[in-house]
Amino acid sequence: MISQRQIPINRGCSSLNINRRTYYYSLKRSSTDQSDKSTRSSIHDIALEFSKYGYRRITKEMHRRGQLINHKKVLRIMREENILCKPKKKYRIATTDSNHNYPVYPNLAKDAVLTGINQLWVADITYVHLLHECVYLAVIIDVFSRKCIGWELSRRIDAELVLNALDTAIKARVHIGIDGLIHHSDQGVQYACNEYVDRLKELGIQISMSKKGNPYDNAFAESFMKTLKVEEVYLKEYRTFDEAYNNIKQFIEVVYNNKRLHSSIGYLPPVEFEAKVLNISLS
Repeated sequence: MISQRQIPINRGCSSLNINRRTYYYSLKRSSTDQSDKSTRSSIHDIALEFSKYGYRRITKEMHRRGQLINHKKVLRIMREENILCKPKKKYRIATTDSNHNYPVYPNLAKDAVLTGINQLWVADITYVHLLHECVYLAVIIDVFSRKCIGWELSRRIDAELVLNALDTAIKARVHIGIDGLIHHSDQGVQYACNEYVDRLKELGIQISMSKKGNPYDNAFAESFMKTLKVEEVYLKEYRTFDEAYNNIKQFIEVVYNNKRLHSSIGYLPPVEFEAKVLNISLS
């Protein structure tokens, strides 16, 4: 006679007598193990797609994909799986030459209260290492949405570099309207020269500049450059200009603008955030 605490369990041709509690615990443990494997797989997939995401952004991305999980568990799993990475450090090259005789403009950005896009753009230049040379990247960011709306890559760090980035931004935004727009940059000669200033004035854009030697005055542009370097440039070894151009284009236009979650805009990608603000459907 089988005791009340023993349950016959048929598995194919065999019959096992095991404790009821043990049986149900084993089922629960098996289900938990499968769930844990699925969670770890999802974290790896996101970390592979966004190789420099921290645990908080990975948690938010999992939520967006319908998987509810605590950020502490994501952090624990990322530590166990050894996918919390530290970026490589590179030597710095100066990209700002403020020693010129062009007029310098006051900082209008620090007191700006933003309520929508096309109110404050920030511009900056950085360098990118290739195998045998350096090239230069100029960008323009809409501070309200954090979207990179204009960029240009060149072997020369001159007025043409920043003017091309500006023209790209204008083409992307002029249909929305740029009345009252402030353009903020450092005091570098590229932004202070006559060609660039005249173009801004021609468009009716207000000119704003950081104080000399104070990068925190242009923190939004600095933040973008850091993200670009850590999540794209430092992970690659560009051999040619075309290789650098294509990879940076992919990162800015596909990953950064359309996929990467930004904590400052409610953990949304800039394109999705702007569509929400403008009440535009992305479908």
